[in-house]
Amino acid sequence: MILSYRIRTVLLGVALLSWSGRAAADTIVLKNGRRIIALSAFEEGDKVKYLTSAGELSLPKSIVDHIERGGSVGMAGSPGADTAILAIAPPAMESNEAITEVEHGAVHDGAIDREYIAKLESAAHSGGRQANQSAALGHHAAANFELSRGDMEHALIDARTALTYAPEEPVFLMNVGYLLLRRSEFKESLEYLEHARRFAPDNPDVPKLEGWAYYGLNKLDQAVAEWKRAQALRPDKEVQVALDKALADKKEEESYKENESSHFKLRYSGAAAPALARDVLRTLEKHFSAIESELNFTPPELIGVILYTQDAFSDITKAPAWAGALNDGRIRVPVQGLASVDSELSRVLKHELTHSFIAQKTRSACMGLAASCAIHAPAWIQEGLAQWMEGQRSGEDAAVLLQIYSGGRAIPLSRLEGSWLNMSGDAARYAYAWALANVEYIVHADGMGDVERILDRIGAGMTTEAALREVLHSDYNDVMQSTAEYLRATYVR
Repeated sequence: MILSYRIRTVLLGVALLSWSGRAAADTIVLKNGRRIIALSAFEEGDKVKYLTSAGELSLPKSIVDHIERGGSVGMAGSPGADTAILAIAPPAMESNEAITEVEHGAVHDGAIDREYIAKLESAAHSGGRQANQSAALGHHAAANFELSRGDMEHALIDARTALTYAPEEPVFLMNVGYLLLRRSEFKESLEYLEHARRFAPDNPDVPKLEGWAYYGLNKLDQAVAEWKRAQALRPDKEVQVALDKALADKKEEESYKENESSHFKLRYSGAAAPALARDVLRTLEKHFSAIESELNFTPPELIGVILYTQDAFSDITKAPAWAGALNDGRIRVPVQGLASVDSELSRVLKHELTHSFIAQKTRSACMGLAASCAIHAPAWIQEGLAQWMEGQRSGEDAAVLLQIYSGGRAIPLSRLEGSWLNMSGDAARYAYAWALANVEYIVHADGMGDVERILDRIGAGMTTEAALREVLHSDYNDVMQSTAEYLRATYVR
């Protein structure tokens, strides 16, 4: 996600030093009922311009109903951040006494008992079907334990090993499919899920997971069909949320046109000129090559891109007012009024494309806005690296960041790992600036290779701080201190 196009037009000082307070505000009421809270708002020609902590933004006057003057706004959250999240739980397995015994033998006292699992494997080599089932259950239990600890790589190894002992067990097939979904490996996931369907045609978890895979592949028709099938077999709140989100996307995009290039599948509103769509694809392919070279990584899946009018972007994404674009598995960008890619849009596209690279490199599965996605790379690395790739540098922000850090008011990186969607504009402005500074320091210290190695370790299941310790030999406090020293030496005279 990116702060709106004009983020750099307002000095950082006021925004950062007051982000936890309250400020006078105007409220822009749109014709669709949406309300945008701004520090001030005014009309200029055919635009309504408004000032936020992210800078001066504008809207077409045609979509604005009226402006309410005065009042105040809290800076602790964004009321527009609520949205449908596609967060789907792994398939459950019916339990009985024998299954419980194996599960407790394979995982106990907060650890996996590999000696116990080895005994199950030994029995399976000379035993019959039940012995093989027990060995499979042992690895299945280990996989679930590793998943609960965020160790996706070893969870997948154990889940696949379970299948070698029970290759026709639907739950084991679905578990591999689920883990592949969590790694954004949608095509391979579908192979396992289709295999599971042959053995369990009426199991509602199969279409539930297949809908997720099709949604990840930007195939909305198939996603909707699978989730409707899942609901018919067994009503499920998770599926209903996912279905509602997919139906909203589908309704908005029914009249959209399509275009495609080597690495992108683009959908765009009829309000966007075909020439603009082609220009967007050319720009994205150029940025793709640059980021591919920097991160030494090529995303295996086509990347979905949607170009919206400003109104449609607001309605569909429900993103906070300070968000100028969004990447929730697909790159979503408002392009109203543009006939070609200008420097601002090019910057935004590169920023959002960086998120797609990071997601696939760390095998994140993001089926909705980032408030509840299975994201491996934390927000501060995501947003810091995306800003760095688009060409932003700390420069004018350094002095204020140092003032905040020296005063003991810097937000720890551990608190910048999760979603930023509920942040106020001021808090987000600080988070973006501090994230950029930390990534800038890491790149400056030893090049992009360190970033690449950190992302690889996060993708392998390490926590971010553990990855930093292994690559940089630094914990979060060390990185923050080194970042402050870098800012002081580089920018403050």
